[in-house]
This record gives sequence, structure tokens and C-alpha cells, in this order.
Amino acid sequence: MAVIAVGTVVAIVAGALAAGVAAYAVDTPALFLGIGLVVAVSVCFLISHWGFRVAGVRRAAAAAAGSSVVVGAAIVALAAATILHPFPPQPNAEAPAAVRYWELPTGSRIAYVHVPAADLPSRKPPVIFLHGGPGTPGEGIPIGGAELAARGYDVYAYDQVGGGRSTRLGDVTEYTVRRQVDDLEAIRRRLGADQLILIGRSWGGSLTAQYIAAHPDHVAKAVFVAPGAIWPEAFPDGVGEPWNAMSPAQQARYDELMSNPRILALSLLMGVNPQAAHALVPDAEADSWMHEVALTGRDGASCSREVTTPPHDNLQGFYVNQRTTADFATIPDPRPALRNARVPALVMAAQCDFLRWPVSREYRDILPLSTLVDVQGAGHAVSTDQPELFTRLLETFLDDQPLPLPAYTSMDPPPGRWTR
Repeated sequence: MAVIAVGTVVAIVAGALAAGVAAYAVDTPALFLGIGLVVAVSVCFLISHWGFRVAGVRRAAAAAAGSSVVVGAAIVALAAATILHPFPPQPNAEAPAAVRYWELPTGSRIAYVHVPAADLPSRKPPVIFLHGGPGTPGEGIPIGGAELAARGYDVYAYDQVGGGRSTRLGDVTEYTVRRQVDDLEAIRRRLGADQLILIGRSWGGSLTAQYIAAHPDHVAKAVFVAPGAIWPEAFPDGVGEPWNAMSPAQQARYDELMSNPRILALSLLMGVNPQAAHALVPDAEADSWMHEVALTGRDGASCSREVTTPPHDNLQGFYVNQRTTADFATIPDPRPALRNARVPALVMAAQCDFLRWPVSREYRDILPLSTLVDVQGAGHAVSTDQPELFTRLLETFLDDQPLPLPAYTSMDPPPGRWTR
């Protein structure tokens, strides 16, 4: 029995390694998992056969075959209950009536909403809100958008490729920073606008910076709202995480989600062959899991540590998040180009932002025509925590009026700024 036990453990390890090696070469789960199972059963048979022969068991081969079949069946049952047990997808939600779609020459089908300018036709550059993530869209026109439309701006918000109601790519390796920039440039062309006004929150700020570096002449103004890093390689110790202030119940749910065996297998496969991972865990399932994870960290976006707005059902995109984030860590440094970009920019740094102060400050330090303001009483979700002030900042900046907050010029964190 000891030989069978040892053989089972060795067989499982060998099978897992074989499945991983096979997944490097093939994308089909039935193939790479089948190869792993065959290797596991074969190893179990060889070890069991050797053990039965040493023990003097008659018909050792038959005994080893029998034990291998039992072990193989146990492995299949274990896999069915763990790595093959699907994470429950969220129910499909019907898109609101206001949602429209752009079919872009990049191949992306982009869901968007639009509030036309009050004075038509508008002579002002269109305003585009860029959401965070990557792959974490909002729902509808963001806070401040309706007020800007009333002041004569065409206002748009769209779900970036791979998230929300926009295209999910068949080849997940095509989720890159460059793809996001190219989609935004295609949207500008679709709108027939020579210049855009970009309002980027979190990762949307990073995307705004990337677009300016590539197309500085096509940005009239830019607003960075609690923005992510311009270039993550500049922060080897990390930029900050929203998972540091969860309640015990949230922490337990987060740990449960992160330790899900199927998700652990997905994470391992992402490092081996992202296409194999995508084949094993399809978009709807992976996006549902990411949605649940995001809900556990919602409170970390607010100063009060309590988000009262109900969550929407415009789901995040798991693969665009993982692959774009990985690509973001490999791109060339855009900061030399940004130092020469003559784009007026407003940077909103938030008192309780989970992103570290140098991440926010770098926008002011790099962009030559930038102004940074310190928004007290706001976390990463600036517009939710301080909606009136947020809207007023947008209105005054875009209309070239005095801002309701003074410029913050110190290198040190503002008073009361959270440090982590």
C-alpha cells in the first residue's frame, strides 16, 4: 500500500508537469490535460508494477493496471471537482438603451454612450472619459459628463476593448497598450475630430499618457484623475494596492476567491500559454471571477472606507486586465516624449488614494503644462467622494477659468495624504 501511495503522489506531480509542458505547445484543454492524465496513469503503473514485483505479488502487471485505473479515476474525479469545476458566470445583463457601438478598423467593436453638446454643432473638442482597470468600465456617462455637455462639449464614455460590452479578443495576446492607443486613435478619426479632450481615471490616466506620447498634437487638454503610473518600471516597489483595508468578511471572501483551484490553475497557465488559459477558462467565467474580486476591494477606493453606490453589472475583463498589465511592464519609457508634449493637463491627486504619492506627483513633474491639485476627502474614486468639487474642477479647467483649488507645488505629500 505504501508503494501505491508513493506512486499516486509521484504520478500526480508528473501528470501536472506533463500537462504544463503540453500546454506550452497546444491550446486545447482536452489535449494538454489528457496528456497529463496519461502520464500520471503511466507513472503510477510503472511504480506500482515495480512495487508489486518486489513484494512478490503474482500477476504484478494486472495488479498494477488495476491500481492505476483506480488512481486515474480518482485524478479525474479530483480534477472535475477542482480545476474543471467552472466558476459561476454572472447572468447576462441587457445593455441600456443608450449604449451604441463603434466598429473600428482595428477590429474592435466598442460599446459607448454619448451626451451631445447643448449647443449643436459644437465647436469644442469632444470629451472622452477613459475608465480604469485595465478592463474595468463604468456604466453610463460618468459624473461631470452631463454638466460638460451643458457647457457645449460632446461627451463620450466607452468600454475599452476586452471589457464591459466591447469586443473580447480571440487571441488574448493581442491585448496590449498599443492596441488601446490604436483604438482611441481610431475613435478620434471616427468622430472626425482633430483634437480630443481626455479625462482618464486610474489606468485611464496611464492610457491618456500613452496616447499623448504617441499623438501629442491630437490632444487639446487632458485630465488625470487619481491616475495610475505613467510607466510602471519607474516604481520597482509597486504603485499601491486597494487590498489593504478590507473588513474581515471581505478578506475572507478575497482569500476564498484567490485560492479557488481553477483560478490557481488559470494563473499558472497564464504564465505558460495565455491562449491555453483562455481555452480552459473562457471570458464569461474569468470576467465573473474578476467582478467578484473587484467587489471585495471597492471600499479601498473611498476615504470613508464605505462605498454606498450599488455595483453595476457592466463586467470587468479579466484577460485584457492581465495581458495589458503584463505588456505595460515591458513597453519603452514614454516620459521623454511626454516632457516635450505641450498639452495643458490637470492632475487630481486624492487624499486617500491607495496609489502612492510619487505616482500622482510624477504627472506634474513630467508634463510641462500641468497643474496638480490636492483633493481632500477623496479616495481613488474622486468623482464619487467629491462629486461637486470634481465637476467644478472639470468645468473650470476646460473653460480656462480659475480652478476652485490652488496648485499643489511641493515635492512632499499633501497634509493628510495617506502613505503606504
